[in-house]
Amino acid sequence: MTENPFTNYLKSPEIKDVTIKDPFWGRYVDLVRDVVVPYQWEILNDLVDIPVKSHAIKNFKIAAGLEDGEFEGFVFQDSDVAKWLEAASYVLEKYPNPDLEKKVDEVIDIIKKAQWEDGYLNTYFTIKEKGKRWTNLEECHELYTAGHMIEAGVAHFKATGKTKLLDIVCKLADHIYSVFGKEEGKIRGYDGHPEIELALVKLYEVTNNSKYLELAKFFIDERGQEPYYFDIEWEKRGKKEHWKGFKGLGREYLQAHKPVREQREAVGHAVRAVYLYSGMADVAYYTKDKELYEVCEALFDDIRNRKMYITGAIGSSAHGEAFTFEYDLPNAAAYAETCASVGLVFFAHRMNRIKPHRKYYDVVERALYNTIIGAMSQDGKKYFYVNPLEVFPKEVEKRFDRHHVKPERQPWFGCACCPPNVARLLASIGKYIYLYNNNEIYVNLYIGSESEFLINNQKVKIIQNSSYPFNDEVNFKIITNGEMYFTLNLRIPSWCDKFEIKINGELLTGFSLKDGYVSITRGWKSDDRIEIILPTQLKRVYSNPLVRENIGKVAIVKGPVVFCIEEADNGDNLHLVSVDRNSSLELQFDEKLLNGIYVVYAHGYKIRRDNFEDQLYKTDFEVRYQPTKVKFIPYFAWGNRGKGEMRVWVYEK
Repeated sequence: MTENPFTNYLKSPEIKDVTIKDPFWGRYVDLVRDVVVPYQWEILNDLVDIPVKSHAIKNFKIAAGLEDGEFEGFVFQDSDVAKWLEAASYVLEKYPNPDLEKKVDEVIDIIKKAQWEDGYLNTYFTIKEKGKRWTNLEECHELYTAGHMIEAGVAHFKATGKTKLLDIVCKLADHIYSVFGKEEGKIRGYDGHPEIELALVKLYEVTNNSKYLELAKFFIDERGQEPYYFDIEWEKRGKKEHWKGFKGLGREYLQAHKPVREQREAVGHAVRAVYLYSGMADVAYYTKDKELYEVCEALFDDIRNRKMYITGAIGSSAHGEAFTFEYDLPNAAAYAETCASVGLVFFAHRMNRIKPHRKYYDVVERALYNTIIGAMSQDGKKYFYVNPLEVFPKEVEKRFDRHHVKPERQPWFGCACCPPNVARLLASIGKYIYLYNNNEIYVNLYIGSESEFLINNQKVKIIQNSSYPFNDEVNFKIITNGEMYFTLNLRIPSWCDKFEIKINGELLTGFSLKDGYVSITRGWKSDDRIEIILPTQLKRVYSNPLVRENIGKVAIVKGPVVFCIEEADNGDNLHLVSVDRNSSLELQFDEKLLNGIYVVYAHGYKIRRDNFEDQLYKTDFEVRYQPTKVKFIPYFAWGNRGKGEMRVWVYEK
């Protein structure tokens, strides 16, 4: 008999109860607060001179009757505003700012005016196709945009205590509840892009209204059932498509190829997948649905073990922005959408909340330290939508099958889902460091911070000082009012071969490591100190031999951080570069490079071209190698020095 996963409910501390004080993550928190959120507000209001305009706020003004004009942008353009509101709310929760709060309130006032009397809210169907709402769930993202607005409403309420946006989204959710369900006269459908499911659970958490949880469960259980709803509505609208050729993408793209309880493999559109899985994990917990939990665990393991890039990116194919098949992880052709890694963090976090295991936060770290922060430029004003592991700029420019890849970050996108997604995740990073309940605290991320918890109705403060990930030492100080008895669980990442824990200077011995956590149960007193050494030594990583593109290649990592080589340091034609398999790896801090970053040097070789002359092929050729020093930089820092080649996986000789 398998273990019951629902023995404890773990929750995250509120954002307001966590103060980030970390040499690595502090700059990202500051950047999001001081630059990213204000800059994205300007973009959403079309105040920035960039090639691609948003029009998102203007759509709401037109829908509200405040301006004249036509709808512009994608059918899901509203979600950009919703995700910005969510990010801004997270900032306000920790850092009150009257100017930002005023901007947020102004946007909410516009949204309220754009909402229909019955609660419906969507600018595309208000402005452009008013009589066609709920007729194309397969393609038109109505529930998806509603979900993001609901998330914003929950975040704003928790941040400010104001109920205006929460009231708007409750009215919207009530309308959706009146339209969808198994009852006679209701629509037995679901959105082509999952998101509403996890959002409804968030709304349930703050309102305790069980109908929102019930509706989330309905959408999850209805997905993929026969008769196939998307074909039914397609027939009803005369087989008309919003996106030309959309039907050709198939059911896997929509995560509707099977009922969710029959799914065991991650397939189709990667973002849709992890958003759906996140909602499934939430519903599994709150309804104590062991079957649904086991489905989520199987799907997570399929991603982690067979379909995830070393950088925590997912989605191998540009066609369908999708998972393909096991071990198919092309580097230069990768789609690896930023939103997919953000969604993977959401999914892993929820699974860890149900039943903690280090495998979940191993994945969270990979995504956070590589793809997610790497998707944003160091100034916070440019972004990658696609995050390849190899770039050859001329190939990107000339080959049709590489046009989705950009060798440089872009100021914005017509489909701008990724930039505000990065903003909302980084603005809420404090929620991911710990999980806790009445008698346990789990340490998931080693990020310098001060955090407060309520354990058995008593306050506990934990001060964490971290030199992670480039150095090995993390210290904790416990502050209590008198002695308190609880369990502190320290996550030991799977890449960590040896570790050491001291309590008040004494080496901890005789402990057990269960599911990757060391559990320390004792009576804790104020000023108790814990020191943990997690050796993040430089390591060479090799792919499973079934990953065809990486045969004969090696990647360099330090803890969760993946390194890469760039043309700026190693010259052009990086495919000619190899690392000596016997070379030592030398870590150095370069204070002059990109405002100061760690780099790695290794001895290597570069194939000489001078003896091939201008011939395309030769029958008699001796490969000649020129010794060279190979320089690696963190993957998250690539692309900040102009257009050039980049590789994560490097040949080893």
